[in-house]
Amino acid sequence: MEFKVTAFFVVTTAIKDPEKFQEYGAKAGQTFAPYGGKLVMRGKAEQALAGEVNHQGVSIVGFPDMDALNSWYQSAEYQALIPLRDEAVDMTLITYNEPT
Repeated sequence: MEFKVTAFFVVTTAIKDPEKFQEYGAKAGQTFAPYGGKLVMRGKAEQALAGEVNHQGVSIVGFPDMDALNSWYQSAEYQALIPLRDEAVDMTLITYNEPT
């Protein structure tokens, strides 16, 4: 089955507590599937070609549409992880739509 992405989020992270970040990442990743979400890629910041790097890592998670993405974010399963997230990492999470 093909994975079709029309909405996604890009998240940048600056880790505060590596152990809690590992726990958060594992638990958060388990919340994507019921909403059709999938980790598309993950990377570590290497260098800034322009501007400044103020984070250590980046991930992109895709969803079938923006409704699914928003439903995932508002889900009780994900909302329960936010206190752990806030202890583990400084995070910026920005949503995007595929251009039409």
